[in-house]
Amino acid sequence: MRQLTAIGLVAVAIFGAYSLYNALPLGMSAGLQKGIAVGVVVVSAWLAYRLVNFPRFADFLISVEAEVGKVTWATKEQLWRSTTVVIVVMFLLAFLLLAFDLFWQALFKGIGFLQI
Repeated sequence: MRQLTAIGLVAVAIFGAYSLYNALPLGMSAGLQKGIAVGVVVVSAWLAYRLVNFPRFADFLISVEAEVGKVTWATKEQLWRSTTVVIVVMFLLAFLLLAFDLFWQALFKGIGFLQI
C-alpha cells in the first residue's frame, strides 16, 4: 500500500510538472523549462518517499491495507443487479420530475402566471 501511494504521488507530480512545463513563459529557454520540470518531479519524489516512511502515515496506510482486506466484495451478478436497479430508478425519477415540471408549467400557463 505504501509503494502504491508513493507511485501515485509521483505520477501526480509528473503530470503536474508536465503541465507546468507547458505553462512556463515562451521566452524562457527550453533547458531551463526542462530543468524546472525535472526539479519539481525530483523534489516531489523525495517528498513522497519521506511521506510514506513517516511513522504515523505509514501506520495509517498499513491500517488501510488491513481494512481493505476485510472488505467483502460483491459478486458479478450482485453488481449487475444493483447497477440495473440504480439505472431504472434514475430513469423513473427523471420521468417523474418531467411529469411534475410539465404539470406545473401547464397549471401556471392556465392561470396566466407563466407567459411563454
